[in-house]
Amino acid sequence: MSDELSELEHEIQETRERLATTIDQLLYRSHPKTIVGREVTSIKGHYVDAGTGEPRTDNILRTVGIVVGTIVVFAVLRRVTR
Repeated sequence: MSDELSELEHEIQETRERLATTIDQLLYRSHPKTIVGREVTSIKGHYVDAGTGEPRTDNILRTVGIVVGTIVVFAVLRRVTR
């Protein structure tokens, strides 16, 4: 009986430690600075080649084209509505 109790206490302690680790990981992942860091890394990865560190001009030009196109559309719509 004592061995079973000791074994059960040991399992409970291991479970508590795993839960504590999981909670710590969730808190870290959900922290605003961590989220911002992940997003910045993701955006940099889209515009900079991770292997060479060179800018990905095709992605940059696409983004610039979209921004310029959007500005032109809004400018045209504004003139038409006047």
